[in-house]
Amino acid sequence: MAAASAVHARRRRRLVLPLLLLLLPVVRARVTALIVFGDSTVDAGNNNAVPTAVRSNFPPYGRDFPGGRATGRFSNGRVATDFYSEALGLGRGFVPAYLDPDYGIQDFAIGVCFASARSGLDVATSRVFQVIPLWKQVEMFREYKARLAAHLGAAEAHAVVAGAVYAVSIGTNDFIENYFALTTTRFLEFTVPEYTEYLVGLARAFLAELYGLGARRIGFTGLAAMGCLPLERARARALARGGCDEAYNAAARGFNAALAAMVADLGAELPGADIRVAEVYDFFEGVVREPARHGFVRADVGCCGTGTYEMGYPCGAWAAAPGGTCPDADRYVFWDAVHPTERASRLVAEHLVNSTFGRFDN
Repeated sequence: MAAASAVHARRRRRLVLPLLLLLLPVVRARVTALIVFGDSTVDAGNNNAVPTAVRSNFPPYGRDFPGGRATGRFSNGRVATDFYSEALGLGRGFVPAYLDPDYGIQDFAIGVCFASARSGLDVATSRVFQVIPLWKQVEMFREYKARLAAHLGAAEAHAVVAGAVYAVSIGTNDFIENYFALTTTRFLEFTVPEYTEYLVGLARAFLAELYGLGARRIGFTGLAAMGCLPLERARARALARGGCDEAYNAAARGFNAALAAMVADLGAELPGADIRVAEVYDFFEGVVREPARHGFVRADVGCCGTGTYEMGYPCGAWAAAPGGTCPDADRYVFWDAVHPTERASRLVAEHLVNSTFGRFDN
């Protein structure tokens, strides 16, 4: 009886989300699947399955997700890639985590997430909190391809992999949880420009490996204005600087410029590749610096707790407290001290679908 109930519960979860109607544009070009790599900006719950303290599979996370379920997404609801799935015409408004036991290869055939919160391009970043490094995410993709071939047959599996859109969102943690946080020796080994060059070299190797595994349409999201995250604003205030940390923002812009140059060069070398940078910096900086223009009230703090340092378990500690989270997350750009609310993620998704992820083959 218990097993049967669990199966029915899983079926209900799978049925709820596809029924949600979004106002995102539907892309007409044929896309077979959405395959996601990265960090907490797109992690759909993979960290639930690894021994790390970097988790969000508890309230108040997920309070606005269908069914009020804390899936492991660092949000009150869905993240940007969930909205991409709807816009790409894949028939559902979410992308399941590869390590989520509620889903199987039949679910992953149209979309799967390998991302891990607090991961980075630099393997040293993932070691800080013992999360899934990018190389391991690629190994999971290799395993996925084998499982897909067994499920669909080699020819159809090849078509899925070749026709998929690949979304990559990673790099912020290499700066804010590694280099600037002094948690590894990278700050002793590199200047910021040198570390940027090192990271972009790692990104190039990763993209080339994905191409070798069959990926052709890849969108690599650039870094946002990480110095304007509530966590970094609070740190800047503590250092009597106030406002956004412009050194962090400068590092993000430097990375984005180097990433764009690398992607243009690499794309020219790989036959049939369509690799694009999903440029988010200017758009999201505009939202953060002028929130009222986009229908928000607060961008300086998050909705959870004080909104200045809470993420993960510290945010969870506010779940039962009266007024522990804001009553209407749609009025806030940020859910916790680092991650955007579902509404902010939706705005980012609309922008990036129109500029990048919906433009492949167009």
